[in-house]
Amino acid sequence: MARERVTIRNHTAEANLFARRALITFIGVIALVLVLLSNVYQLEIKSYQKYKTRSNENRIKLLPVAPNRGLIYDRNGVLLAENVPVFSLSIIPEQVKDIDNTLSELAKIIDISDEQLQDFRESMRAHRRFKPVELISRLDEKQVATLSVNQHLFPGIVVDARLKRYYPFADLTTHSLGYVARINRNDLANLELLGKVENYKATRDIGKLGLEKFYEEQLHGTIGHQEVEVNNQGRILRTLNYTPPVPGNDLHLTLDIELQMIAKRALDGKRGAVVALDPRDGGVLALYSNPSYDGNLFVHGISSKEYQKLQNRNRPLINRATKGTYPPASTIKPFLGLLGLDENLIYPGTKIWDPGFYQIKNGTRKYRDHLRWGHGWVTLNEAIMRSCNTFFYDLSYKLGVDRISDTMAKFGFGETSGLDIHEESPAILPSRGWKRARYNQPWYHGDTVNIGIGQGFWTVTPMQLAQATSILVNKGQVKEPHFLAATQLPAPALTAQTETTDADLNESVANDQATLLVPYTVNEKPPIELNNPENWNIILKAMHDTVKKPIGTGYNAFLNTDYDAAGKSGTGEIVGLGEDVEYDASKIDEDKRDNAMFIAFAPYKNPEIVVAVAIENVAAGGGGSNAGPVARQIMDQYFANRKLISSNKDK
Repeated sequence: MARERVTIRNHTAEANLFARRALITFIGVIALVLVLLSNVYQLEIKSYQKYKTRSNENRIKLLPVAPNRGLIYDRNGVLLAENVPVFSLSIIPEQVKDIDNTLSELAKIIDISDEQLQDFRESMRAHRRFKPVELISRLDEKQVATLSVNQHLFPGIVVDARLKRYYPFADLTTHSLGYVARINRNDLANLELLGKVENYKATRDIGKLGLEKFYEEQLHGTIGHQEVEVNNQGRILRTLNYTPPVPGNDLHLTLDIELQMIAKRALDGKRGAVVALDPRDGGVLALYSNPSYDGNLFVHGISSKEYQKLQNRNRPLINRATKGTYPPASTIKPFLGLLGLDENLIYPGTKIWDPGFYQIKNGTRKYRDHLRWGHGWVTLNEAIMRSCNTFFYDLSYKLGVDRISDTMAKFGFGETSGLDIHEESPAILPSRGWKRARYNQPWYHGDTVNIGIGQGFWTVTPMQLAQATSILVNKGQVKEPHFLAATQLPAPALTAQTETTDADLNESVANDQATLLVPYTVNEKPPIELNNPENWNIILKAMHDTVKKPIGTGYNAFLNTDYDAAGKSGTGEIVGLGEDVEYDASKIDEDKRDNAMFIAFAPYKNPEIVVAVAIENVAAGGGGSNAGPVARQIMDQYFANRKLISSNKDK
């Protein structure tokens, strides 16, 4: 058997191979070290500032701080909308050993609903354990006291306080002020569209209706910031810097809360609205819609059960003062009389015979007067005083719909008044074009006759009636109605604008609080000019006689007043009756009964207040006996206050 040959190892070759491999490895290590050093140089030298900034962004957080919402006052300084502390209960999970046991023990001393427990558990899963999770969003005083006494038994339990909107007069001001409520997706979308999302990062609520919505930007204020240092878990370690928020501006209104109270009392048990304006500047003295509701219900989030209660036939959610639409009825007669005078179709001495009805030439239908036996011979003054329909049937027929609609638009009918809230209806000022667009029908003479007494297609809001009356007493001067009287700027904003020292500012505020107020600028529109300015006085005198002479339809409502008033009543038909059918409220469904309307102003010579009243579905009687007394109560309160203020000044 052959023996295997033994291979002799070449140690030199192996040594050379090892040396080559070691060299290659060394070169590779050197290359990697160079790459590492290059990266270190890139990070620590060239990109130092960039990564330092990014590191600080992770280490330093900028937390938004919500501003305090501006307050709202009435014309006499009475607080109408304030911010009050609201207490909530939160739990910090990492500080609680047994969550279930803690919740069970808490439920023994305060009421916790199943819904609150479910929401808490869902929120706890989405939050870090060191951050508080809200259990109850609103605690009452008794619950706060109970938790304060027992808090030592519950480590990790936190009672937080934050400011929430509160309306001390509840339903009395809701249709004027509106309310704030939780920001929703639609609000966020609108804020993003306006580029204002950044200023609402710490804000929970936003104005939803009324003045709260219209003046949201002024009331909200400017967000502040808290610069804090956090660890890698997001836990706050310390506060580095604090920029305080700028609170919202306070609003001072023309509204008089005492007149609001009178309006509510006068409309008790009725559906309707009251609007009172100061014709000298357009300021809203009172605006009340009945029934109303408490805006505070929406601030904390209204339950579906509570909301359903508001969905009833009385429709308390509707602002009848600005969105309720009613036939103006005979309250429109002074305006048509003015137009007839200015078009020289009638004169102060013009008389027509009223047999109790009116017929269009060659027509067969009889348009009835409210007196079936008629008024006999009547002049314009008597027709307004006694509310003679026949006179205005004839006048409107002569005027024609085109002249009526064109002129009545100048008084603000058929359009929103410009009031500083969003909730307003233009109602309907009919015209040929309107009827064609709405019904695809031509305009008939009978349509014109109907609108001549404020019936038919014509509808108005109480705000429009008040505004039109204000224009009438101002003899054509048009001043937009408004709630805002002045805006009160926060002190820092005033300092920045005036560049005064702190000492100067303190002295100024101490000596004169009015220096903080920026008055509202009244918006005036082009005036209504008549061919004969004396026609204004003729119509105003007829309205004066309406409440001063026994035959006037407003006489009984304004007996024995300390002030000199003028006005006009109206009775708005909801359903049309046949020619020979006599109206009997007791035989008609309530929602089909007539409305009562009334417009008034005082003093007659230099008016300071204009009032418009609308009451729905009155049992019997017209505007003079139903709406007139409401206007009287508003005016009585206004002049009683004025007399009290004058006597106090004299003292």
